[in-house]
Amino acid sequence: MGLLAGVDWQGNIFKNGEWTAGRGGDYPVVEPATGAELGRMGLATPEDVAEAGVRAAEAQKEWAALPHTARAAVLRKAGDLWQQHAAEISGWNIREVGAVPGMAGFALHVAAEECYEASSLPGRALGEVLPSEQPRLSMARRMPAGVVSVISPFNVPIILGIRSVAPALALGNAVILKPDPRTAVTGGTLMARIFEEAGLPPGVLQMLPGGADVGEAVVTDPSIRVISFTGSTPVGRRIGELAGKHLKRAHLELGGNSALLVLDDADVDAAVNLAAWGSFFHQGQICMTTGRHLVSDRVYDEFVERLADKAGKLPVGNPATEEVALGPIIDAGQRDKIHRMVTASVDQGATLTAGGSYEELFYRPTVLADVPLTAPVFADEVFGPVAPVTRVSSVEEAVALAAASEYGLSLGIVTRDVMRGLAVAEQIPTGIVHINDQTVNDEANAPFGGVRASGTGSRFGGAPANIEAFTETRWITMRGEPARYPF
Repeated sequence: MGLLAGVDWQGNIFKNGEWTAGRGGDYPVVEPATGAELGRMGLATPEDVAEAGVRAAEAQKEWAALPHTARAAVLRKAGDLWQQHAAEISGWNIREVGAVPGMAGFALHVAAEECYEASSLPGRALGEVLPSEQPRLSMARRMPAGVVSVISPFNVPIILGIRSVAPALALGNAVILKPDPRTAVTGGTLMARIFEEAGLPPGVLQMLPGGADVGEAVVTDPSIRVISFTGSTPVGRRIGELAGKHLKRAHLELGGNSALLVLDDADVDAAVNLAAWGSFFHQGQICMTTGRHLVSDRVYDEFVERLADKAGKLPVGNPATEEVALGPIIDAGQRDKIHRMVTASVDQGATLTAGGSYEELFYRPTVLADVPLTAPVFADEVFGPVAPVTRVSSVEEAVALAAASEYGLSLGIVTRDVMRGLAVAEQIPTGIVHINDQTVNDEANAPFGGVRASGTGSRFGGAPANIEAFTETRWITMRGEPARYPF
């Protein structure tokens, strides 16, 4: 039986262990490729958040008190369920998100691995014995933070939700998940069902789609102690401000404008293959998307010609019914933003060598050459299938341009000399570096995050980062006899 079969999820949210109507009513789930209504989702309000927060705080204490083996078993079962229901979940990912099948399969693989990786956390040593100048046992112990809110975006809703939900649960926290309303079935309903079927106790995970008012509520609600947000830099700044005002920790994984440096000794065919994947995969709707191609003038002309040729041949269409490389942009607002940035960049002097056009929500993969440094597609995050290419005369110029961005998420360097590539990377501040690969990569056991305007550092992936993100440190001492003081 499928995850959604026999479950009253239509028009509902998941609160206090039940599928129930949200106070905000309901809204249609729309397929971007066709405009068809796929179902209906419930819409939460701040009042729903307040109720969920109280229940989550109660449920968290019982969940954290379970043996570590019990929590680990739930996470392992969740990993199995992602695989068991892959066909159903992939279908929703393709239709609701607009992902091509390869992207949907990758998301499911990562989701399972995130759960398996998280299942190791409950059994890890969560503290250390400290030396003390007093006759006592002194320890630092990691404790669950309590209730964690996870705010996930529309573009890769499975991965960008589960990478916080799974470790937060494994470490003994309760979670309130606020998925983007545009992809709330894939990023919320199916995830809630996975953990419901895995045996997670009621109230430990709650799923509340909603707008900005719900987003603010899951930051400011007194029951919530830690916020994990993935999304745009402007929204992240606002969340950081709210969290600071309320003395809460906020882990912010934000936008990017990642550079791919193609050095003068690069294999052009290999570089073009990497560049196309980095800029066009999932319609460029990934925070790590290659947003700037800084190419040595020695190989520049050949690189631009081959990349434009490849872009012109990539099929674009409905991934649910056609074999395509690119699916639809999520909505008309995002499509129009992409097109404004492309046309404004051409007006400023960039040369359009491929793409730059669209039909409905299907935007052609676009290559812009001779891109000025002031052009919008160079200076800002496009979040679309656009490859801006800029000529550089030296490695020093490439380093200076790559490092000048306000963002610092991912970096790719293509060179036949790996050690030279590493030396170049040392000069460019980013949270992620890939030598001889493009900028879009993700593994469950690897730390993930950016610097500067790309966020607050590596707060996802791998045991050290996840333990740091979702626990608090408590100092504990024990003495055999009560201490005596001079008064």
